[in-house]
Amino acid sequence: MNIIEKYNYWLNHPDMTKELKAELEKMDEKEREDAFYTDCKFQTAGMRGVMGAGTNRINIFTIRKATMGYINYLKEHFKAPKIAISYDNRHNSRDFAYDCARLLASYDIEVYVAESLRPTPELSFMVRHYHCDGGIMITASHNPKQYNGYKLYDANGCQLIPELADQVIAEIEKLEDVLSIKPLLEESPLIHEVGEDVDRAYYEEVLNIRLHKDLPKDFTIAFSPEHGASNWPVRACLKEAGYHVEVVEEQCVPDPDFAKTKTPNPEEAGAYEKVLALAKEKNAELILVCDPDGDRMGVGIKHSNGDYIIFNGNQTGALLLEYILSARKELGIEVDHPVMFNTIVTSDIGEAVASSHGVECEKTLTGFKYIGDKVAKYEKTKEKTYVFGYEESYGSLIKPFVRDKDATQACVMLAEACAYYRAKGKTLKDVLDDIYARLGAYYDSQLSISLPGQDGAQKLKAIMAKLREEPLKEVLGNKVVKYEDYKLQKTYEGSKVSALKGFDVTDVLKFYLEDGSFIAVRPSGTEPKCKVYFSIKDQDVARAKEKNDRYHEVMKDLLK
Repeated sequence: MNIIEKYNYWLNHPDMTKELKAELEKMDEKEREDAFYTDCKFQTAGMRGVMGAGTNRINIFTIRKATMGYINYLKEHFKAPKIAISYDNRHNSRDFAYDCARLLASYDIEVYVAESLRPTPELSFMVRHYHCDGGIMITASHNPKQYNGYKLYDANGCQLIPELADQVIAEIEKLEDVLSIKPLLEESPLIHEVGEDVDRAYYEEVLNIRLHKDLPKDFTIAFSPEHGASNWPVRACLKEAGYHVEVVEEQCVPDPDFAKTKTPNPEEAGAYEKVLALAKEKNAELILVCDPDGDRMGVGIKHSNGDYIIFNGNQTGALLLEYILSARKELGIEVDHPVMFNTIVTSDIGEAVASSHGVECEKTLTGFKYIGDKVAKYEKTKEKTYVFGYEESYGSLIKPFVRDKDATQACVMLAEACAYYRAKGKTLKDVLDDIYARLGAYYDSQLSISLPGQDGAQKLKAIMAKLREEPLKEVLGNKVVKYEDYKLQKTYEGSKVSALKGFDVTDVLKFYLEDGSFIAVRPSGTEPKCKVYFSIKDQDVARAKEKNDRYHEVMKDLLK
């Protein structure tokens, strides 16, 4: 069907909801085109998009289509499958989750669904706790309020890796009439609502990650869940661990409109405005901020000069890694063949920290599912022992009783690190400066170019094609000594071309510069954006930042 035929089919369908029908009736030609020119596809990173009417929107019908494909996949692979479901604070999240539960139960699949919003890492825990064969999380993570999304998990509580996601996608693509899919049952004994019992089990595991439990905790933490699902888990675990926490009360309300925050994304400065004001009022020494689905954590600290400093995800990951590895060594917690994981766009400072402690670093593609999959692999083979994993995008996993990034764990461990170094007369900024002095200074940043709609998708393809035809040879006189093409699976080093092994095919280019820096270019897997990652190394942070700012301008001009 063409766009007009699809539009009319939706508009006149007897099962169309009143809300979506009203939206369809108000659409002009441009809005119709954007809503129906393509399908909102389930991809290897899940499905995420703007909510509304149309095949290119997140709505009850596109969610049902993805779930029906998942059902067919489950029936093919499991005799009597069980699935866990959770959801965040967004518009329609609970409705989507319970509709998924009824659809699954209609096909004799047992379901454990959260009674109210729970964070993404707790969904991962639910899968494992109830011995399920998979899971569904309704969330759009840190995206703006207009968005929602859909993630699928395997029996390990890990987001589906491409090999499995491709099988679900194949089942989804077999489904032709998306509007004909609906639950056959309103209620079913196969649907179990879960709450406090699984919360308690999860909190106990989080509290067990602690290394130094008896540190002085005579300082204040300022916390915000940004209206999201981390509110009670983080507060409960920090309180039980003995910390004094002050909260931004108005941002503790699970508001889908995010009315009391400029942005729910801890990668952006607007997420810290109210919590910074609270920290100053209460003289807090540590600031913790979580995104709406509770898998990412932002951090700020009060430095010895009284100023508040916000760390980026690379800095936070390096600090957590430094503390965990130092504390394990101090406590005599030795393991065979320790390994830490981060991604190909994560700063090299983490690898330097790991190496300084005799810990191997393995790189994965962007997406925590790759780290979760590595954990499962080594759990079976016993070749290596997991000690930490993180991404530059503010997500980390301390202990793998869940298989996704976990902001609750990160908050507890970061608070402990703050307490530990405070007892030694240091702030976390002092510790970071020590790392730079010991291992080299890094300045890490991102450049994000929004490319919405059909035209944007074409521009994004053109950008990546041009970079492959004319790859970077130097940046402001700094020579490119090597680059990796993860789509073509090749490494180029001078005139030498070799196979790039150990990674799935993905559209990323990574350029290594002769001064130890790198620049990577990657289309986002969840948003209509082209992202450029900078990890810039120099003698000190100020010089690295100055270089970084100039590199930004070069890449902006190149990607126009």
